[in-house]
Amino acid sequence: MKGAARRLLLEVVGWTLVVAGIAALVLPGPGLLMLFGGFAVLSQQYEWAERRLAPIKYRALKGAAESVETWPRIVMSVGGVFLLVAAGVLWAANPEVPEWWPVHERWWLPGGLATAITQIASAVIAMALIVYSYRRFHGNPEAVAELEEDIVEADEEAHWRRDD
Repeated sequence: MKGAARRLLLEVVGWTLVVAGIAALVLPGPGLLMLFGGFAVLSQQYEWAERRLAPIKYRALKGAAESVETWPRIVMSVGGVFLLVAAGVLWAANPEVPEWWPVHERWWLPGGLATAITQIASAVIAMALIVYSYRRFHGNPEAVAELEEDIVEADEEAHWRRDD
């Protein structure tokens, strides 16, 4: 029975991360990171998920490399981190509902302190990822070229590309 409960838990967590990751690809959030996490969890149960891990990992790293290619991208990313921190501080301070607020007051800063903590934690994680990406990829074309090769190799191993 213990094995069935573990399998069910892994299934729920894995598929939740995959669905949330797909949503976060178009919404604000770390979409590829959540997809990778979901596939990592599902890979413990399914071989098809294990084959898809490497392509997702390398595409996420390619996105990280592209995010630090130019100074405007770096500045925009760091600006986003500061906006997240500012939003978290605003949520934590929980100011009175302003008079100009057009909807019911219960919709002013929903989630309270939990939302503030999540926003600030997301900012810390985002900044750590920016620093990691900068140190690994900025001004290092060899690392980016190696990543391109890894993507092609991972796609071939995952049977995503068909050479007919």
